[in-house]
Parts: sequence; C-alpha cells; structure tokens
Amino acid sequence: MSAPAAVAGARPPMPEKKPVKFSNLLLGAGLNMFEVTTLGQPLEVTKTTMAAHRSDGMAGAIARVWGRGGVFGFYQGLIPWAWIEASTKGAVLLFVASEAEYYAASFGASNFVSGITGGMVGGLAQAYATMGFCTCMKTVEITKHKAAAGGAKPPGTIETFMGIYRAEGIRGINKGVNAVAVRQVTNWGSRFGLSRVAENGIRSFTGKADGEKLGVGEKILASALGGGLSAWNQPIEVIRVEMQSKKEDPNRPKKMTVGNTFKYIYQSNGLKGLYRGVTPRIGLGVWQTVCMVALGDLAKDWVEKVTGEAVTAKH
Repeated sequence: MSAPAAVAGARPPMPEKKPVKFSNLLLGAGLNMFEVTTLGQPLEVTKTTMAAHRSDGMAGAIARVWGRGGVFGFYQGLIPWAWIEASTKGAVLLFVASEAEYYAASFGASNFVSGITGGMVGGLAQAYATMGFCTCMKTVEITKHKAAAGGAKPPGTIETFMGIYRAEGIRGINKGVNAVAVRQVTNWGSRFGLSRVAENGIRSFTGKADGEKLGVGEKILASALGGGLSAWNQPIEVIRVEMQSKKEDPNRPKKMTVGNTFKYIYQSNGLKGLYRGVTPRIGLGVWQTVCMVALGDLAKDWVEKVTGEAVTAKH
C-alpha cells in the first residue's frame, strides 16, 4: 500500500478532550455575577415587565418598575434567584457544553457544528438544571400583585417560594421550564452561529486572513451583533414570562403550555405583543458581551494569579 493511500484511508485523529478547570468555572461565575449585579438585572426586570404587561412601552415599563420601589425595583429577583442562576450558569453550561462538543467532534463534526452542538446541549442542560426555577421565581417576584397595595405586608422571597411549592409542588416552581429550554437552545445556537458570521464579515472588511485573531473591539462588535440578532426568538421569551407570570387574567388558559400560551398572546396582543421587551433584551445581550469579552482578559489574568491555573475558557 502506498503512503498516500495509507494516509487517505487512515482514521482522523480523535479530538483532544479539554479538561474543565476550576479557574474556568470561577471565571464564568465571577463574570456572570458582575454582569447581573450591574446592568443585567435592571434590563432583565424591564424586559420581563414589558413582556408581562404588553400594553406598556419602554417608558411605561420603567415607570411601572420605579413605582414598585424606586431604584430597588429594578433589582427585584436579584437575591437569591439571579445570583443562583449567574453563579451556576458557568459551571453547568461550561461542563456540559465541553462534553457535548468533544463527543460531536469525535463523531466527525466540524469545529463549527461541534461548537453549536456543545452550546445547544449546554443551554438545554442549564435550563433544566438551574435556570427553570430561577427564571420562574424572578418572574413571580416581578409580576406578583403587591399585598402592600392593600395595606398588608408583602410576602418575602422564601415565603413566596414556599407558598408556590406547597400549592403546586416542583412543577409550580419549574413552571415554564420547557419554554426556557427552547429559548436557551435557540439562544446559544443562534448566538454562536451569528457571531461567527459577523466575525467572518469583519475579517473580510478589515482584510484579515481566515482564522486570524480579532482585536478586543472587533470581538465585542461581532459578539454584540450575534447577541442582538439572536433576539429573533423573543416570542419564546414572552411565552416563558407569561407562563411564569402571577398576574391575574380570567382569559388565560387554566393549564398553560407553550402552544396555548402563544395562541393567547397572539389573540390578545397580536404579533407586536410577541416581541414586547425585545429592546431591553438586545441591550442585555450587548452588556453581557461587554462583560464577557472586554472584561474577560482582565478577569483571566486575575484568576490565574489567584489559582495559579492558566485559563483556557473562550469568550
């Protein structure tokens, strides 16, 4: 057998399985905690308020949130739900995405396809492991009717959680988790794909070779475009909020599913209602990008000094 023939018939080398390091998990958790504690939660609260109260525009939603407690109204649901979600996001998402990407590559998938596969499977695992009950409790706190309006003391965070658990069990706590899973899968798939398309466009515009590294500003631009354009799936987010909302409406389906919730929103508010909250969601995607990309290098240096491990996590 000739050498070329042997090479042609050879099995492609197995991809290297990258270890999930503590420093990677610490970096992801730290950046996510910073992001949500600064602008992340105010944008999340505004987005959720608009999705739940679809007659409100941006100004109306901001006024509604402010009326609930001034500046603190914009941080409703931060502690503990947004903090739990942010701190576990990196661990669950990174670990599962890394495993899924490795196995997809081992079956012969390209880097592009295996990367999207890893992101989608990681997003799915994150939704069912931690994000379902966290988003549900955040939405409940943002949309519940305040007992204080009638002069009574409003229920606290844990009291609200236990009340739902006693009345509806685990299903009540995880209400809307299927919509969360659909959103996460489409989010990570489209963000990854659209960001890569934007990166290729930037390379072409700037004359960089294929595969050549982009500068920090170029990476922020590409990721922001990918994050912003991935808001095409906002109807899934509005459906998720409606399923988890505690607002009172006798016209809502008694047993809400993704399908009948979509029908209810469309019949009540039309196509425009399905895209309520898309503006703050785009802003949220851009802020997340700035945190993960622009602050990522500084965070990596700090984590390496503290842990002594080289951080290999991709932005």
